[in-house]
Amino acid sequence: MKPRVTIVLGLQWGDEGKGKILDVMAAEADWVLRAQGGNNAGHTVEIGKEKYVLHLVPSGILRSDVSCLIAGGAVVDPAGLVKEIEGLTKRKIRTRGRLHLAAQAHLVLPHHRAVDQGSEKRRGHGKIGTTGRGIGPAYSDKAARVGLRAGELALPTKELGRRIRERVAAHNHAASAQGWDKISATRTIREIERAARVLRPYLADGVMLAHQAVASGKRILIEGAQGTFLDVDHGTYPFVTSSHCTAGGACTGTGVPPTAIHRVVGVLKAYTTRVGGGPFVTEDGTLGHLLHGMGREFGSTTGRARRCGWFDAVLVRRAVQLNGVTEMAITNLDGLDGLEKIPVCVGYRLNGKIFREPPVEASAWAKCRPVYRVFEGWCEPTTEARHWKQLPRKARTYLSAIAEMVGAPLGIISVGAGRDQTFRHG
Repeated sequence: MKPRVTIVLGLQWGDEGKGKILDVMAAEADWVLRAQGGNNAGHTVEIGKEKYVLHLVPSGILRSDVSCLIAGGAVVDPAGLVKEIEGLTKRKIRTRGRLHLAAQAHLVLPHHRAVDQGSEKRRGHGKIGTTGRGIGPAYSDKAARVGLRAGELALPTKELGRRIRERVAAHNHAASAQGWDKISATRTIREIERAARVLRPYLADGVMLAHQAVASGKRILIEGAQGTFLDVDHGTYPFVTSSHCTAGGACTGTGVPPTAIHRVVGVLKAYTTRVGGGPFVTEDGTLGHLLHGMGREFGSTTGRARRCGWFDAVLVRRAVQLNGVTEMAITNLDGLDGLEKIPVCVGYRLNGKIFREPPVEASAWAKCRPVYRVFEGWCEPTTEARHWKQLPRKARTYLSAIAEMVGAPLGIISVGAGRDQTFRHG
């Protein structure tokens, strides 16, 4: 039986609208697997007048016949996940029997948040711009082989408490020298035990579930968090997250082998945004002011205003190469509806030379200046379009040019937050 597995991931710095695209695609899916990241990422989905902001739970939970897995590549704040489950339950969305938490996923504990927040303070002007939710330190503990995994929530209370005390003691020993807040082991144990009582029924062998779904021919979406250029290997290091946000990371995080993947959908905005520090070649304060004034581009997790800039074809072309993108889903086209001229970055100018590929070092990246090709704006609304030919001619020209520049075909176009404001190209 031929595998039917699709990876859906971001081609920029996250916040591309993956949640909305995943929700639409989940109408034809059996499973949605969250590959990596933690509750530092948020996926926003609007259904009619209802708005849902999901942090750890896969977007497929909003489709009643879809099963969901938070896979082993993710890091999970137990109390945060319980809060999210309770919020969904209050809104009549069933999670028991549909949502599964991989026993292989690592836990984010209170001391990870203390390290994250303390480390950011010490960086001063050189701070990464993390959400302070402990994601990076949890991944650090994972790499150092001292982390706790979700499966340990099923341990007897005494043994779980012993392991937590051990980790808190190690943290507190280093806290004063490192400038971190000390953490109460007693309060931590109480918090985790409370969460464990709720989460134990959700625990599963994530790899086994994923492989059973693949073997039985289920339609599977693998949901990536953040975006390609926040990938710890391929992003604007060190201004990155601590996990692998690319297609390869989706396989590693879920345990689904590369040979099972038949499609990679890259989600991107019709312009560019990022949150936090780091280089951003096409950043434009005027565009940011315009979009913020429209009530757009505020983080769904933190509420922070996103940095905004023009579409960067150099950036996205590299993302297409890294991920083996088979089609693109372009969102937020309507954000450009009122503009007479729309620049697109086609090259980077650095030390008097023009480059068509991004540099390796963030310091060099920060010195690059954009080389623009300017397109005519369409100056009319796109929000009522429901198929390709209903878009203004100049909007179609813009989208087609983007696809040619980055080397991937158009697949899905979104012109608003609603489910019905999404359609396929052609």
